[in-house]
Amino acid sequence: MTLIASALADITMGEPTSFRNLTVFPLIKGGHHAADYQTLDEALGLGGIRLTEVSDAGSVPELKVTNSLDRPVLLLDGEELVGAKQNRVFNLTILVAANTELLVPVSCVEAGRWQRSSAEFKRAGRAQYAAGRAERMEQVSESLNRVGKRYSAQSEVWKHIDAKRQRMSVASETGAMSDIYEKFEGTVDEYVKGLPAKEHQVGAVFAIGGEVVGLDLFDADTTYQALAESLVRSYALDALESPRVEATATADAAAAFLKAVGAAPSASFKAVGLGDDLRLRDAAVSGAALSVDGGIVHLCAYPAAADRR
Repeated sequence: MTLIASALADITMGEPTSFRNLTVFPLIKGGHHAADYQTLDEALGLGGIRLTEVSDAGSVPELKVTNSLDRPVLLLDGEELVGAKQNRVFNLTILVAANTELLVPVSCVEAGRWQRSSAEFKRAGRAQYAAGRAERMEQVSESLNRVGKRYSAQSEVWKHIDAKRQRMSVASETGAMSDIYEKFEGTVDEYVKGLPAKEHQVGAVFAIGGEVVGLDLFDADTTYQALAESLVRSYALDALESPRVEATATADAAAAFLKAVGAAPSASFKAVGLGDDLRLRDAAVSGAALSVDGGIVHLCAYPAAADRR
């Protein structure tokens, strides 16, 4: 049994919760499981981490993380950072070791700015919208297989954001993804309030209308509790573009997706930071996971698709 299949075997699926056209199938792990790392928000609250450009000149596909804490810090795939020379998202989930300075791969989500607005980045409290996150993750997997680098197709990331911005009638002087979120902040927050995390929840399968659109799974319920709002915002921004149909995905569809993720072949690479970077891809699903000390810290996966809006 693979590490990913083993991690999925340890969880059960709880009763789904729906708000409008977004449904969350909670993934439950019995008992309380506390993480042995800090989330980025926790680390920032402790004043123990700095997120900066790599230099005064900066570099679009990288930023510098300085962790001065005595515990590792988890950076979530797709988590948005605002400020510095341009807004970015992490290209993969990374566990930054204690007392470490690390260069990490990122993608720009603000095409029209290259001017410093702050000395350090701030956490935005949201992740890249799910369809864009899925497409970028596939680009990073392709780059890793082809050249051994975790690059996105940056021009395609910008193109994807611009198309979404135009569909949602959002003006932005710098082509920033943050402007889309800010225009729909009130509506997106209604989804967050309507889809709270449940006890012992370590992840979720997400569905929009009648279709399963992705999953995120963590090794600890404390981690999901800390990141749930960011993830719900990610899926909610896509849900706003979909018709509010009556159909909702069934538990059987969510279970079938979990089975497909568990069966997908994976390739292993040394991670950025601690652990190993697992990449999944077959005809049914694409995904990525961070494995540390023989366990899955984070898994994200999406139905494989040739074209994502």
